[in-house]
Amino acid sequence: LFQAYERRFPTCPLIPMFVASDTVNEYKSEDEAIHVIERRCKLDIDAPRLLKKIAGVDYVYFVQKNSLNRRERTLHIEAYNETFSNRVIINEHCSYTVHPDNEDWTCFEQSASLDIKSFFGFESTVEKIAMKQYTSNIKKGKEIIEYYLKQLEEEGITFVPRWTPPVACKSESSTSHPRRPVSPAINIPESATKEGLNNKEILNTSSSPLEPTAGTPDDKLDADYIKRYLGDLTPMQESCLIRLRQWLQETHKGKIPKDEHILRFLRARDFNIDKAREILCQSLTWRKQHQVDYILDTWNPPQVLQDYYAGGWHHHDKDGRPLYVLRLGQMDTKGLVRALGEEALLRYVLSINEEGLRRCEENTKVFGRPISSWTCLVDLEGLNMRHLWRPGVKALLRIIEVVEANYPETLGRLLILRAPRVFPVLWTLVSPFIDDNTRKKFLIYAGNDYQGPGGLLDYIDKEIIPDFLGGECMCEVPEGGLVPKSLYRTAEELENEDIKLWTETIYQSASVFKGAPHEVLIQIVDASSVITWDFDVCKGDIVFNIFHSKRAPQPPKKDSLGAHSITSPGGNNVQLIDKVWQLGRDYSMVESPLICKEGESVQGSHVTRWPGFYILQWKFHNMPACATTNLPRVDDVLASLQVSSHKCKVMYYTEVIGSEDFRGSMTSLESSHSGFSQLSAATTSSSQSHSSSMISR
Repeated sequence: LFQAYERRFPTCPLIPMFVASDTVNEYKSEDEAIHVIERRCKLDIDAPRLLKKIAGVDYVYFVQKNSLNRRERTLHIEAYNETFSNRVIINEHCSYTVHPDNEDWTCFEQSASLDIKSFFGFESTVEKIAMKQYTSNIKKGKEIIEYYLKQLEEEGITFVPRWTPPVACKSESSTSHPRRPVSPAINIPESATKEGLNNKEILNTSSSPLEPTAGTPDDKLDADYIKRYLGDLTPMQESCLIRLRQWLQETHKGKIPKDEHILRFLRARDFNIDKAREILCQSLTWRKQHQVDYILDTWNPPQVLQDYYAGGWHHHDKDGRPLYVLRLGQMDTKGLVRALGEEALLRYVLSINEEGLRRCEENTKVFGRPISSWTCLVDLEGLNMRHLWRPGVKALLRIIEVVEANYPETLGRLLILRAPRVFPVLWTLVSPFIDDNTRKKFLIYAGNDYQGPGGLLDYIDKEIIPDFLGGECMCEVPEGGLVPKSLYRTAEELENEDIKLWTETIYQSASVFKGAPHEVLIQIVDASSVITWDFDVCKGDIVFNIFHSKRAPQPPKKDSLGAHSITSPGGNNVQLIDKVWQLGRDYSMVESPLICKEGESVQGSHVTRWPGFYILQWKFHNMPACATTNLPRVDDVLASLQVSSHKCKVMYYTEVIGSEDFRGSMTSLESSHSGFSQLSAATTSSSQSHSSSMISR
């Protein structure tokens, strides 16, 4: 093992960031039992160029000390940073030891600590970079060792003799201490794939990698069955599948998933049985709780989804995987969320995944080989800023989270076509929520690149390329389009869904009466935070205001009929500003009023200047009288007649985010037009406050 490890130096092609290393100090004991090497390693950290420029370095240096004890059969590795050691302290420790129960097994342990004292104001960035690098090192550590073990084997080195004391030491040791028996040489196995156990791994280096243990089933899967339905499995992988399936049969009350599905969870966790069992049990509980097994038989998608959800199944790819086509650029994500709610949208995505599992089984029978995943083709033609609507993106991220947790290893390939310039923004938001293994399956094509070499024809037969991509095959996927606002539903209507897959809803609804505005309190601790909002005026005309106060308003009264809190079938009404408060003394207006008409959608943001309490207010809009007379205008009278009982209704969503996270957020990108231009010009002169809003009619 040490011989394989030493091949990483002075540089390792499997670690691109490892540029070079120099031996600083080396020590060997007379009997060669102890060998200590200290190296200075040069690393090219994957960090933003601006950060490197500010720090004034292109490379960072670490000191690594390797201590090999052949007598005890241990290898200890210590590393610490030399660069910026007065600002950042990084310590890492790894050890290879003999397993106490089987001396032909090697145990591996790894730990690290990070202490950032200061780093030019980029402490959080440095922390993220360090965690990313450390996670990557953990994942690649075993892979690199296995690579060099295989290299040794190819060179004909299949065993390494154990260390034995020199002849001069034998007589002395034999007279004073009974000598321990010497084990045979270490055999390097043909396959270096082993079962991972978190950061503590057992690498079996005996010629028989799978020793029967207590509770391990001794039966094996039929070879024809494996080849026909499961694919290539190593003996270790086959054993993991059998053991996990047997454990489910003994402990799980309910439907036992098929081998193909169990195998997906094992693959998602690199055949770590403990980790796979944990996520599989969570998924089985979730499926039972929400009756997901029966979703295809018991749930019919609403007509809105059938008409406006631009996605559907379309034949299969060249590997026999079912092909799902999604015309995301033609889909009105906001309209679907507003008309259906997140619950129905998630349920529909789950039904698509369940249908995908069913189609995989069918294709396995048709093609005579295991097909456990599908291919998804996403056409982004038409994608623009309206798709980057923040609540819609949040709903998308929550859907991704549910699918990642319950349908691992089901996406074989994702083809993203005609990606526009705005796509990198959406990708930046979505990619952190997608598993690393899944991200590797993404192929992204800009413009018409998919028509060239390495494009669509490499993965899909020419005969089934959809017509809207220049092919000859008619695709029956709905074309999408804008969802009519007449189909939008209120938060209360959406909350009455019979099955809940999420416990919370993005939107809240409120009623606004003449003389009784609706107000929302937001407490800001850190100045320069960003308050964002998105609301629709469902009924009547309102005035939107933002106020600031140094002291907290009194909480609204408990009774629903009181002056401060009114509950109505159409939504809540909460008033926070006390009647005795005076504008300019007790609280101040931080943005000019914005008049919003019925049917308008408003998105905006405000960068706070001071900590304290901010109040968002939706107020009934009184129609102004004619300028030359005291009589109201005809248009105003007609408009007032449409507002029954002087009542307005809004659906709103608010969120507070840190200013450092705001630059890449949806709101800052969407709010390209200012609705608060008059007062904003005054309040932003100090570059400390900024507000913007966009109205879509």
